[in-house]
Amino acid sequence: MLRIPAAALLVAMSLSAPAVAEKASKAEADTAAAIDKALAGTHRSDANRARDQYRHPKETLLFFGLRPGMTVVEITPGAGWYSEVIAPVLAGKGRYVAAHNNPLGSPNAQRQRAAFIDKLKANPDLFGAVAVTSFGKGIESNIAAPGSADMVLTFRNVHNWQMAGFAPDAFKAFYTALKPGGILGVVDHRLPEDRPDTEATRRSGYMKQSEVIRLAEAAGFKLVGSSEVNANPKDTADYPKGVWTLPPNFTLGDTDRAKYAAIGESDRMTLKFVKPAN
Repeated sequence: MLRIPAAALLVAMSLSAPAVAEKASKAEADTAAAIDKALAGTHRSDANRARDQYRHPKETLLFFGLRPGMTVVEITPGAGWYSEVIAPVLAGKGRYVAAHNNPLGSPNAQRQRAAFIDKLKANPDLFGAVAVTSFGKGIESNIAAPGSADMVLTFRNVHNWQMAGFAPDAFKAFYTALKPGGILGVVDHRLPEDRPDTEATRRSGYMKQSEVIRLAEAAGFKLVGSSEVNANPKDTADYPKGVWTLPPNFTLGDTDRAKYAAIGESDRMTLKFVKPAN
């Protein structure tokens, strides 16, 4: 049996640590370059570009640990704002799965899903071979095969599931879809922790960060990081029509529009969870 001296092992370990760090740094730099290319693409509208200042897509995706070779599931991508960034990064190297609206849902949900699919079909070379699955109350498990995803991402959606009464089932579905060690990234509108729990706050579109963490941990996830990259200290989260009072919705129309435009989009939590490896 070959015996390696302890001193030699220590030398090997000290040499490997910098190499691992260098490899990780290069992977992040390569991912950052791919995100920059997607963000600068002509496929993005001026309206979508204007929201970069509030959504910080590059910083957010790098915080979550996105890499081009991953299988990434985005939950309810809507019109595809983040799809325009994530899918091109993954095209030809990884796999982007869009868990979109229930095809048997409301007429509006069906129209949004159809428009999203048409968007993908119009630019297949850019978006790659995107898989479109379904997500919604009662069909949460349809998002992806169990243990198939490296990453599940959701942007400003948890409050909707909470109001509809199926947030716990959603988080359980994400846990099932992820590989051991897989990442769940969550962004949502943040309600101050000291705000009373009332019917108004429950219907406001905002959620307490502690509640989102509780939902994720109840499903088996472990919180591994949080970021203030999407924070907005100007947002007081106490508006007549909830979060939708702010841009881009401006639900009150021209009433105090300049005031709400000056606030900008909502204050948002950015949370990174992991499915434990064992």
